[in-house]
Amino acid sequence: MDKITNGTRIEINETGTTLYFQPGLLYGGAVEHDCNFQRSIGYYLLALLALAPFMKNPLKAVLRGVTNDQKDPSVDTLKATAIPLMKRFGIDGEGLELKVLRRGMPPGGGGEVVFSCPVRRFIKPVQLTDPGKVKRIRGMAFSVRVSPQIANRIVDSARSILNQFIPDIYIYTDHMKGANSGKSPGFGLSLIAETTNGTFLSAEMASNPPGQGTPILPEELGKNCAKLLLEEIYRGGCVDSINQSLALLYMTLGQQDVSKVLLGPLSPYTIEFLRHLRSFFQTMFKIETQKPEEDGKGGEKVLMTCVGVGYTNLSKTLK
Repeated sequence: MDKITNGTRIEINETGTTLYFQPGLLYGGAVEHDCNFQRSIGYYLLALLALAPFMKNPLKAVLRGVTNDQKDPSVDTLKATAIPLMKRFGIDGEGLELKVLRRGMPPGGGGEVVFSCPVRRFIKPVQLTDPGKVKRIRGMAFSVRVSPQIANRIVDSARSILNQFIPDIYIYTDHMKGANSGKSPGFGLSLIAETTNGTFLSAEMASNPPGQGTPILPEELGKNCAKLLLEEIYRGGCVDSINQSLALLYMTLGQQDVSKVLLGPLSPYTIEFLRHLRSFFQTMFKIETQKPEEDGKGGEKVLMTCVGVGYTNLSKTLK
């Protein structure tokens, strides 16, 4: 936070029980940060995705640490789901990209990611009420410091489940070698289902860090991840579970117009996030539950409606 802002004061008392935080101006520019190995880079990216469009200068952040773990959204998933979501809100152009230069698994880390995002004066309102039907499934099976064959085993087991539903499945394998593979062994899978209306739903799994928990077979991981994706498709909505809060934030900060988004069941994180939106922006969402369609497919959906606060980025430099 300190690196991307100007004039921020962060004070922690001696016993580590209270935090004093005085926000500064969002400055942006080029930053480099070595992330803590206990959380993955996805944890830091979630904050950057929320703040990046409102900077003074376009952000270019180089983050180093753990790229894939079991707690936070991985970089691959955010690249495939959050970036298209930002484009829906009018945050697009040449500068918006997320690149994985090196992978790093816990506990050693060693991964490197570059995130760049242009600045916008305002965010446009959206109407995302029809998710459409799933037309294709894409994925990325990665393996570092283990046999390259493991990625292929993951792909075969995931396809064995998904092929029963849809023929258009393509799962890439990504085996990084040498310096690009980080410092710890591991493997994992990230799956993305794309619908006819451009909605992306995701699921992912990563192997246990060495020495922690029981080792998981690649076949088991592939099957479990495929089942997680099917569950996410069952939950449905126009935004998947991990990006619900990002969509709601952009809706709140949009122009003074009505935005609507159809979501699946709200995650506990999203529910807490809505409370924060109410306390900071005094924004209340109209929440309408929608029963599953007649043919009994999918879980209960929630239609979220709000009027944006009309936030404009006054610090954006005029060229």
